[in-house]
Amino acid sequence: MESDLRRIRLAAGAVAAALSLACEKPAPPPPPPPEVYTTAVIQRDVPVYLELVGQTEGYQDVDIRARVEGFLETVNFQEGSFVKRGDLLYTIDRKPLEAVVAQGTADQATAEARLAKASNDVNRYTPLVAKQAVSRQELDNAVAEKDASTSQVAAAKAAVEKATLDLGYTRVTAPISGLVGTTQVKSGNLVGRGESTLLTTISQIDPIMFRVGVTEADYLRVARRIQASGRNDPTIKAGIELRLADGTRYPQPGKINTVERAVDPTTGTLGLELVFPNPDQLLRPGQYGRARILLETKAGALLVPQRAVQELQNLYSVAVVDSGNKVGFRNVKVGQKVDSLWVVEDGLKAGEQIVVEGLQRIQDGMTVSAKPAPAAPAGSAAPAAVEAK
Repeated sequence: MESDLRRIRLAAGAVAAALSLACEKPAPPPPPPPEVYTTAVIQRDVPVYLELVGQTEGYQDVDIRARVEGFLETVNFQEGSFVKRGDLLYTIDRKPLEAVVAQGTADQATAEARLAKASNDVNRYTPLVAKQAVSRQELDNAVAEKDASTSQVAAAKAAVEKATLDLGYTRVTAPISGLVGTTQVKSGNLVGRGESTLLTTISQIDPIMFRVGVTEADYLRVARRIQASGRNDPTIKAGIELRLADGTRYPQPGKINTVERAVDPTTGTLGLELVFPNPDQLLRPGQYGRARILLETKAGALLVPQRAVQELQNLYSVAVVDSGNKVGFRNVKVGQKVDSLWVVEDGLKAGEQIVVEGLQRIQDGMTVSAKPAPAAPAGSAAPAAVEAK
């Protein structure tokens, strides 16, 4: 009986073991290594620029004002156009000043007649005094009258000259060639009463001025650069580059024109005037832009894409993939930005492969499947300039 039960139990155990083996699944294969995209660390020479924000001004900004009082008759120019030196801009009513000239001319003629009479009296009395035919007093009076008449003639001539000069001011002409602004006074208005009324402004814009404020530290960097390399250095003679508000590069290079005498104590900046040729009149007064002055050229600088650099609490790191496709995170010291790239001053070597895409899926020491990153669009990664900090 017991042997039968034992056989039954053994049979049941064998069946249970068979069922257990039948229910077991094979172990899943290990997951494939994460896929990342890498690129090589670039090494090349990079120019370092000092970038300064500024605003354009006319090389000469001349206010045109009414120098005589009168009613404005005509406006003889198109606002916002280019005028040449000597072009007629305004005319002021001439009639009142013509009357002043006529009055002055008459007064001059009267004074000259009095002078002629006084001269004749002196000439007549002089020999008579020697003969004692007239008194010495009469001769002295005649001489005094002649001197007074001489002064009156000179005063009358000066008055005529002033009246003639004022009459010429009724024709307002352009003192320089340049761009004329809008007129501040329309025809029919009284101008010049009590003050020289502002009529318009003319700006000479070829060349054009670009005014910037440079910090004392940046000024010293530029000055030392010039002292160290000399004014004949080709990088200095290459000129100053100007970037316009739309990001485009102005085709004409500029140069330093004037440096202010002293640093402004309120702002800590030094005024700098740059001059740019403007033959096509593309630049107008009041435009904003960025002037870039070459400071130095970093030889053999290392550059990586900005998206490959991770920042945490002012610490920068990149993921480096070795020849065995193993990832290692490495702290780096970054410098200036160059378009979409970043200058790495320490922590990397030229040619090392770094991860640019897939950073969120990897950890230090992990094996990855590395693929080359797609090429950047043409011009997006060209290190044309480094902005100095």
